[in-house]
Amino acid sequence: MTHPFMDADGDKLREECGVFGAINAEKASAATALGLHALQHRGQEAAGITSFDGHDFISRRGLGHVAENFSSPEAIAELPGTMAAGHVRYSTTGGAGLRNVQPLYAELASGGFAIAHNGNISNAQSLRKDLVGKGSIFQSTSDTEVIIHLVATSRYPTVADRLIDALRFVEGAYALIVMTPTGMIACRDPLGIRPLVMGRMGDAVLFASESVAFDVVGAELIREVEPGEIIFVDFAGEIKSLHPFGSRPARPCIFEHVYFSRPDSTFAGHSVYEARKAIGKELAIESPCDVDLVVPVPDSGVPAAIGFAQQSGLPFELGIIRSHYVGRTFIQPSDSARNAGVKRKHNANRALVAGKRIVLIDDSIVRGTTSLKIVEMMREAGASEVHFRVASPPTANSCFYGVDTPERSKLLAARMELDAMREFIKADSLAFVSIDGLYRAVGAKGRNNACPQFCDACFTGDYPTSLTDLAQTERKSDELPFADRSPTDSRAA
Repeated sequence: MTHPFMDADGDKLREECGVFGAINAEKASAATALGLHALQHRGQEAAGITSFDGHDFISRRGLGHVAENFSSPEAIAELPGTMAAGHVRYSTTGGAGLRNVQPLYAELASGGFAIAHNGNISNAQSLRKDLVGKGSIFQSTSDTEVIIHLVATSRYPTVADRLIDALRFVEGAYALIVMTPTGMIACRDPLGIRPLVMGRMGDAVLFASESVAFDVVGAELIREVEPGEIIFVDFAGEIKSLHPFGSRPARPCIFEHVYFSRPDSTFAGHSVYEARKAIGKELAIESPCDVDLVVPVPDSGVPAAIGFAQQSGLPFELGIIRSHYVGRTFIQPSDSARNAGVKRKHNANRALVAGKRIVLIDDSIVRGTTSLKIVEMMREAGASEVHFRVASPPTANSCFYGVDTPERSKLLAARMELDAMREFIKADSLAFVSIDGLYRAVGAKGRNNACPQFCDACFTGDYPTSLTDLAQTERKSDELPFADRSPTDSRAA
């Protein structure tokens, strides 16, 4: 689903959300708010925090940035207790609106139950239909609420066992932080598609989508939550770990290295910043360019451009200056408004690029519209040649695991071959890093096609789980008379 808080053309992939949790922390909600600030890049549409004071669960949720909702002492004071969990989100499955802002909360037979979820359940609609048929009443359109109803209807005796039972029905990607009256539960899907890490701050145990959140709150990174692992932490500080789903080869999302994670985070045991520099070096080896300057498309293209420049021996220069005070850009109805939106965010460093042959380095090309405008901007600034290099393989497939992706028909790489893509963005040359080059940059020898080390479905179309809702949607579409068919989003609805 395209939402109103994307770039001017919806021309960047957006992570659905970020999660943070703290238990046995003196000021749990304050730590959670600070952690969410560090994860703001993972979701800028809405933010929420739920705390537990030993008796009651208290929630505060709002549309907008973390600072708009949790920057005042009064807002934090409304969320007392030594346990809290928070969430920042973009809307993919479920759409926008306050009722879908997490953590979601419900009163179960066993007491309060709050859940924050990063990811996407690819059989949520099928499960929801079955639950509604049995009498469940949903309060949101979020796929996350399916987990609450599965827990509520499970016949196992403890909340922990009910959660495990519920997750056995779930397919897709999830990193969860759950709060109950007895403590906090953190878990990750069996393939580890979405990230989740564990930290410590004094007696407090913390969980977060990225390690950078621990740096900001002054906590120590302990380790990643393992794929398929469920960790229980109680108010006495006891930590228990289970692996109830068996052992499968992990498939973490490789796009965390390319774009989603902050460069000062670590992911899958590697520095994200160093991985992005290494991708740039692989790109320079595979697709060298005879130019005067290496110019990053800010900010996400900067580390890869540094690596490209170091490997090729070319000068690295800031030929594009980005304004950091534009704020969120709403989708605009006309080409002139869209162009103005891009120029408010990026402006050519005319004195530097005029008369120069340049190579632009960006993290990805999605629809291609922003790439086209940036190339045109460089030519208008007087660049004699404009080449384009991309620090990821062509994005030719939609994601169904918690990333807001345009439908496949709108992805440039799904519609065009390489030379047609080059003509579309009006570059003198265009090249992407290879899938093996990407794998080498993140510490592998190359892609093991028989057992890939990452989820790379957006590049390869090799989805690591079943896609039940998508299959059912496509089957229904095939059953419609031709005249009744209309274009639909290829994402799970």
